[in-house]
Amino acid sequence: MPQYPLPVIVVSSVSQNVLDALDAGAVEFVTKPSVTRPGGMTSFVNELIIKIKISSTAKVGNRKSDFVPSHPVTSQGIDTMSKIIAIGASTGGTDAIHTVISGLPRDMPPIVIVQHMPPVFTKLYAERLNNTCELEVKEAEDGDALRPGRVLIAPGNFQMRLAKRGTGYIVKCTEEEKVSGHCPSVDVLFDSVAAVAGKQSIGVILTGMGRDGANGLLKMKKTGAYTIGQDEKSSVVYGMPMVAFNIGAVEKQLPLDRIADEIIRFLSK
Repeated sequence: MPQYPLPVIVVSSVSQNVLDALDAGAVEFVTKPSVTRPGGMTSFVNELIIKIKISSTAKVGNRKSDFVPSHPVTSQGIDTMSKIIAIGASTGGTDAIHTVISGLPRDMPPIVIVQHMPPVFTKLYAERLNNTCELEVKEAEDGDALRPGRVLIAPGNFQMRLAKRGTGYIVKCTEEEKVSGHCPSVDVLFDSVAAVAGKQSIGVILTGMGRDGANGLLKMKKTGAYTIGQDEKSSVVYGMPMVAFNIGAVEKQLPLDRIADEIIRFLSK
C-alpha cells in the first residue's frame, strides 16, 4: 500500500487479521462462505461482486490507523446526561470511527454506532476500540443501558434502535430483515434517535457506499438534532455522506480529523 496504493478486498474467516488488514488500508472484507449453509456460496459470490464494485470507486493511499491509545484533552462544561450521539458508517468506516472516537474524552454523552459489518466482527471491532480509546466500547446487547462515557456498537445481523426507559435510554437489538440494504442499518438507528431523543441528539454520517442513513439523518435534523457529515476529500467512499448532504440532512460538513473537535465544541456551548 505505501508504494502502490490500490483497493484491496480481504476474504477471510473470523480473525483479528481482518481488522489488521483494514487498519493497514484494505477497503473491504468478505467472510468465507459456509459450506453447511444452503446458498452460502451464491451469497458469498454476490457479496463479493458488490464489494468489488464499491472498492473500484474507493480512494486509497497511506490510510493507516495504528490503533494506539489516544489521550484527548478532557473537555470542560459538557452535559453528559441529556445528549445522545449517533454515528453511522460503511466502507472505510472502521478507520473513520476510530479517528472520531479516539479524539473524544471520557466525559462524553452516550454514543450509539452502526458500522456495516457481519456478526462476530462487530464484537472484535468493539473490543479493539475499547482497548485503544478513552471511552468504554462494547458490542451492544438487547436492553443495554446508555450511560456517559459508553459507546455501543450495533451487532452484525441485528437492527439496533434507541428506546426510552424511565429517565434514561436503552438499546433494543432484534433480528430482522435488512433495511436500506443492511442489517444493521444506519437508517433504523437514526430514525429511532429522531423519534426518541430529537433535539437532544447529534447525528454523524461517515464514509460509505450507498444512501443508508441519509433519510434517517434528515429526520434527526427535522426534529432539531445537530447533524454532521464527513466531507468528500477525507471519505474513502463519498456515498452516504454525499446523499445526506444533497438532501439537506447535513448541517455542517467537515474533514474527518475535525469531527471530534466539532462534537466537543457543540456540546460545550
